[in-house]
Amino acid sequence: MRALITGGTGLIGTALIKKLRNQYRITVLTRDSVKAYKKLGHDIDTLNDLSSLSSLDSFDAVINLAGEPIADKRWTDKQKERIEQSRWQITEQLAQLCQASEEPPEVLISGSAIGYYGRQGEEPVTEAEPRVHDEFTHRLCAHWEQLALTAESEKTRVCLLRTGLVMAPSGGALARMSLPFKLGMGGPIGHGKQMMSWIHLDDIVDLIIFLLNNEKCSGPYNATAPHPVSNEEFSKTLGKVLHRPVFLRVPAFVMKGLLGEMADMLLTGQAVLPQRAQEAGFQFRHAQLREALQHCF
Repeated sequence: MRALITGGTGLIGTALIKKLRNQYRITVLTRDSVKAYKKLGHDIDTLNDLSSLSSLDSFDAVINLAGEPIADKRWTDKQKERIEQSRWQITEQLAQLCQASEEPPEVLISGSAIGYYGRQGEEPVTEAEPRVHDEFTHRLCAHWEQLALTAESEKTRVCLLRTGLVMAPSGGALARMSLPFKLGMGGPIGHGKQMMSWIHLDDIVDLIIFLLNNEKCSGPYNATAPHPVSNEEFSKTLGKVLHRPVFLRVPAFVMKGLLGEMADMLLTGQAVLPQRAQEAGFQFRHAQLREALQHCF
């Protein structure tokens, strides 16, 4: 079987390819084939531009993980557009190629994020909940998902992966978040009551493979562990795992001054539950935050 993966050199893509390479012949969409081969190995194929394809007839599965990092730069109007287009353009191209295929892929798994729900209170939210807050992250993810769903047909099912904060042993958000804690300067952000929905890297990779292999799965899936926590609890747990004191608090106005509108992602939150994944029979390896962090460190 053959799989096309976008974002294959990213945190999730790299870990996913390690587990899929025995099951699929993998093609990675990348602007730098040399870098991709160096990172992923020479048993993969590379593709530099989707425009070189007229269809996706040769692929059994497509996994779309590409996108400009959302939290790396301040959200200027220009950066917002870059974040949007890095997701929307590739997704639209993939959907059009699916539509142009006589024998399209059996499944398209397309990235999204829990930002789809926008800011929420402490009340849990699931895929069945229509409750959303209309702001940049919601509009970004909603259009992203709409584009992916245009690939859906009798031959192609589409799964949408609404991903939370990914906990990984190296790289990703945890590496950046843990640095001040390691220096003894970590602590809650703002009032600390905002909810954080997270998932261990092992579990998001397992969930993607689960969705690949289960023909009955389609539609949105929250890629989050079943036990979200408040920012204060997250901070205290991270401090305990790292054996560091947690006595500082970062005021909200400092975050807003440093990050502008992007600070809202950290000062507000969502308690997102993986209801559909669990109902489908998916089992989490790392369901509790402390164990997940201990595994990472």
